[in-house]
Amino acid sequence: MEPQFTSASGKRQGFKWRPIQDLPDSWKELSSSELASLSPIWNEQVDKLRATDVLEAFNDRLQREWSIETGIIENLYTIDRGTTQLLIERGIEVSLIPHGSTDRPAEEIVAILRDHEDTLEGLFDFVSQRRQLTVSYIRQLHQALTRNQFVMTAVNGSGRSIEVELNSGEWKQLPNNPTRPDGSIHEYCPPEHVQSEMERLIDFHNQHVGLSMPPEIEAAWLHHRFTQIHPFQDGNGRVARALATLIFLQSSWFPLSIHRDQRSDYIDTLEAADAGEIRPLVELFSRVQKQYFLRALRISDDVLRDVQPLQQVIAAATERLKARFEKQVQDQQKVFELSRILEAEARQKFDGIAENLRGELKKLSENYWANAEGSTPDTEYWFKKQIVELAKRHEYFADTRTYASWVRLRVVEERRAELVVSFHSLGTEFLGIVAASAFLEFRDKTEEGETTVDGPYELSREIYQCSYNEDGDAARSRFDAWLNDIVLSGLDLWRRQL
Repeated sequence: MEPQFTSASGKRQGFKWRPIQDLPDSWKELSSSELASLSPIWNEQVDKLRATDVLEAFNDRLQREWSIETGIIENLYTIDRGTTQLLIERGIEVSLIPHGSTDRPAEEIVAILRDHEDTLEGLFDFVSQRRQLTVSYIRQLHQALTRNQFVMTAVNGSGRSIEVELNSGEWKQLPNNPTRPDGSIHEYCPPEHVQSEMERLIDFHNQHVGLSMPPEIEAAWLHHRFTQIHPFQDGNGRVARALATLIFLQSSWFPLSIHRDQRSDYIDTLEAADAGEIRPLVELFSRVQKQYFLRALRISDDVLRDVQPLQQVIAAATERLKARFEKQVQDQQKVFELSRILEAEARQKFDGIAENLRGELKKLSENYWANAEGSTPDTEYWFKKQIVELAKRHEYFADTRTYASWVRLRVVEERRAELVVSFHSLGTEFLGIVAASAFLEFRDKTEEGETTVDGPYELSREIYQCSYNEDGDAARSRFDAWLNDIVLSGLDLWRRQL
């Protein structure tokens, strides 16, 4: 727990400012093998999409999404979900914002959103010009993001909220330490140390560039250390996410868009970083990037299918069938072999759990039992409906024809519970990626002898995926952690319905 201090005002101090620190020596352990393997696969798809205008349209939607959500998460404005989606799909226009869908006049919000858009466009230009990050550029970022924000809310000496002028691009002149819900003070860098701390931030960053730091690690570190400084009177969160976005764009990844639904996780991971543990923030950024990679690959699938002339579609389908049946593609074979290793590990774990459960259940009734089993060539198509449903939630295409396998744990008492882990190809065009999803279902018999199904209940907020170009040991380590989580979630859900 963070030690408590007493500020000059007499309030408890939940976090006392200290000069920013470099990454721990063990930073390499924080890297994501998933992202390292997904990145080249996406780059291959980008090359195919350059001849279409869809890549530009996809990037435009990402820009609008980033521009909207980066202000919502700061409570700068509110926009309902339906209007948000409309603006993302059709463009940021006053005419698309219905009355009552926001908390501020539409004209004001659109002006701010366009500033955000322009800033992100500027980040793309910065990357294309291979410019080096500087303190002065960060001030320019703030100026661009807050061009149409003239005032900010502050708290006066009496504890009342007041509006004060916001000086865009200028370091803060007064402390901007927030009061937490418990009445404690979170202290940021004092105004007199801002310039020197920002220079330290850039010096550390330049050292990291020389070390070829993985983007998810550098983005999280730069974001957090910037927020520790909090150099501007307001708008620091938006600048922090712009800086993290810059790091990702330099690796040809995606803008960092933290959505309103992720706000709680985002704050928790920042607080963990305040306490010296940056791993949760790196993992959050990795999850966000992974989701965008999967979305991009899904769009790539749709685009390449839609824009190809009929003859090309037929030829491509023929080639896919040939590759599928002949099993001659080396990349396929590699990821399928890895998947079979993971399936065996899941089966072994489920066998152990089933044996444990059988011993306990038999004490209660001879009719209670548990077992584990895996799919066969004749049953691999089972659970397709559930697999597709979960894939839609995560915005990817589950290809159960190129590859499909599953492992399940069954527990039978008054009703039957099935914990299923499905392994399947990802994408309409096989790209060398196998995904795994997990769910729990309950099956009951009615008085008429019919079976009713309750579920599927998803057991993990993200799918597991492995790629043909990923290190096998790293993929297995990630799978073991993922599998442990879904087993705990599944058995806990089973227990609660008893």
